[in-house]
Amino acid sequence: MRRLSYRYQRTIARPAEVWGVGYLTGATVRLRFLPAPPCSGVVFVRTDLRPRLRVPAHIDNVTGTQRRTTLGHPPAQIGLVEHVLAALAGLRIDNCQIELNAPEPPGLDGSAREFVAALLEAGICRQGERRPIYRVEQSIVLAARGATLALHPLLPGLIDTPAEPNVACERDLYLSYFLDYGLTSPIARQVHTQALTPGLFSQELASCRTFILEEEAAELRRLGLGARTSTSDLLVFGPRGPLDNTLRYANEPARHKVLDLVGDLSLLGADLCGHVVAYRSGHPMNAELVRRLHQQLLAQTAVPERQAA
Repeated sequence: MRRLSYRYQRTIARPAEVWGVGYLTGATVRLRFLPAPPCSGVVFVRTDLRPRLRVPAHIDNVTGTQRRTTLGHPPAQIGLVEHVLAALAGLRIDNCQIELNAPEPPGLDGSAREFVAALLEAGICRQGERRPIYRVEQSIVLAARGATLALHPLLPGLIDTPAEPNVACERDLYLSYFLDYGLTSPIARQVHTQALTPGLFSQELASCRTFILEEEAAELRRLGLGARTSTSDLLVFGPRGPLDNTLRYANEPARHKVLDLVGDLSLLGADLCGHVVAYRSGHPMNAELVRRLHQQLLAQTAVPERQAA
């Protein structure tokens, strides 16, 4: 990986709060976003534990990727963090403390929309420290069980121009997701490509909800999960499409997969420039890509870094 440029770090101007029901536990959850100093990153704090336990949102702390991204070890474990992380990363909020009184954030409607609304209402302020932007020198391609995930380099372009928060440029991250559950699935084959800027994230991705097949939802219920969640709370696909719900976009499932990617990739703790192309991949492969990138960053710090062009 090569350091391409920098941008100034950002945090929120004042605290923000979101309440809701947790999908997994069914508990009423209070989440608070708090401003944080430069270079502190995103940190979850379990306020229901004594003493309060802190879990930084970093790839080193990922302990589960089955259907969701989980951070930390019991008792300080937090599941389903990807939508909260996507809201922060999509808005380019780098430093934030997230207080939770439960082992998961509120599920809300399965999207990042309410998190984004709360953060925007709190306001975003620039900090004095800079955050590096990295690009890969060569493509990284992962493949497993019929799924692929790749990060390809982009041409450098105008790298000495300050990054604008709402305008895509050649230093930004572009993401494409190809969703394919097969010809017999009630979820149609679909694709979505998105440049990642705060404005485009808010407009095109934040409101896209998590989705699940009806039989998968029934199995989760049998396991005691989702007791206070109904088919109108998120996208549950039956044989003829969503149950008790309608799509916000024709390709909403593919868009949500991009949203998940944004959240998982933020666990690197650095900005990326390039084009992520995913086919049928999910949280396990997302985490593996971040681990590969983190290893490259660690190797890079072991030798004198080349000057950015």
